[in-house]
This record gives sequence, structure tokens and C-alpha cells, in this order.
Amino acid sequence: MESSEIDSSSSLSLLMENVSKSYGKITAVKDFSIQIRDGERVALLGENGAGKSTTLKIISGLMKPDTGKVRIFGYPPSSFDAKRMIGYLPEDPSPYLNLSVRENLEYIGAIRETEDLQSRIEDLLDMLSLKGMERQKPLSLSRGNRQKLCLALSIIHHPKFAIMDEPLNYLDIPTQETIFQYFESMKSTFLISTHILSIAKRLTERIVILSSGKKAWEGTIQELEGMEGNGRSIESVVSELMKNVS
Repeated sequence: MESSEIDSSSSLSLLMENVSKSYGKITAVKDFSIQIRDGERVALLGENGAGKSTTLKIISGLMKPDTGKVRIFGYPPSSFDAKRMIGYLPEDPSPYLNLSVRENLEYIGAIRETEDLQSRIEDLLDMLSLKGMERQKPLSLSRGNRQKLCLALSIIHHPKFAIMDEPLNYLDIPTQETIFQYFESMKSTFLISTHILSIAKRLTERIVILSSGKKAWEGTIQELEGMEGNGRSIESVVSELMKNVS
């Protein structure tokens, strides 16, 4: 069992060093390293199958790497100390299907020891236009409304480190704008996985491009935009970076 004792990486929201993970003969992540400072907002950008979701599962403590070191504010991801600071939204989230919308929020909020829980629930129901659905079970909701519920569950406790895998999946444009504005108001560290460049540009300041499980490029949005020109769009630049991984 991993010790929950804090180490010298406690000044960082995230420290990953030489992390690798394979599924049988398939390598999902290979020798991946990254550091994220407290309050920083980083996008993990990559094509389908690049290893983004596996990386987030490792960071959130749901999966152990085969090799390498991971620390959340100095703690192992599977420790209680790390988990209480994390808000994790997987790519295909699923709330508790036997509980209503409100009961899901009450249950997760209680587990997360959320202060002023009922007030927090009301705020989230209002913000995400779920007020009229609070007694419904998740299976009766549209995919978009289930995504709203799962978003609410991931941030109900005001996480210090928000780890989001394609957070805007299935959301309509007004709801996307609501989420953009709310995320901008949060003081959390963010790591957002996406394959959509416009979302990365809107929500983050730094981009890490992952391709075939390896880091292909890392830098700021401004640095990436500076590589445009000579008939190349920023999308073309990103595509080239993804392909030029040895």
C-alpha cells in the first residue's frame, strides 16, 4: 500500500515522472512526465487513442502505472489526502442510477464533506438547469443532462484540482458557455483532456500534446499560435506535432 506521507513535490498540484502503462502488448502511455503548478490550467491534447484517458485515470488514482512516480500535492493519487482534493470527471461518467439527481448530489456531497451542502446543491441545480429534474433517475435523463449531473458531482466539493476528460461532451451551446464561465471563476488547478483545440484554447493556458502514449510537444497557447504561418493553420501545426513522434 502506498504511504500517504507528503514529499518534496508538495508545491506542485501534479508531478508525474517517467510514467508508463500497458494493456497486455499495447502501450497506452510511455515515459510520460509533467509538472503542473498550483492554480495552473493545462490541456492534454491528442487524437483518439493517444493515451489521454489512461493518463487521467492514473492521476486520479483509479489506475496504477506500471512504472514511474505520480504525486498530487505531494501525495500518492490513491491516498485519502489526494482524493479529497481531486474532482474527477471521466470521459463516459455514470452517476448512481438508483438515486435521483438530488440524491446523487446529496450522497456525493456528503462523502466529500461539502460545506453548506444543501445551498451548494441548489446553486448547481440552478446553474445547470436541472431544477425541474431533481427527482428523476439518471436513466430518464438525456445524455446532455446526465453530463450536467456528472459535472456537478465532480465539482460539488470545490475541488482543489479539477481533472476533466472531455467535460463538454453532449452539452448544448448555452450550457457550454455556462461551464466556460464557471470554470473561469474557479480558483482550482485544471487538467482538461480534449481532442478539440478550441476548448483547450478557451479553458487553459498551457498545452501538452500526447501522441501514441508519448509527449509530442509542450508549451503555452501563445507559443503554439506563434508556429502558425506560411499557409499553416494552428490545427495543421497540431496535426504535424502529433505525427512527428518517434
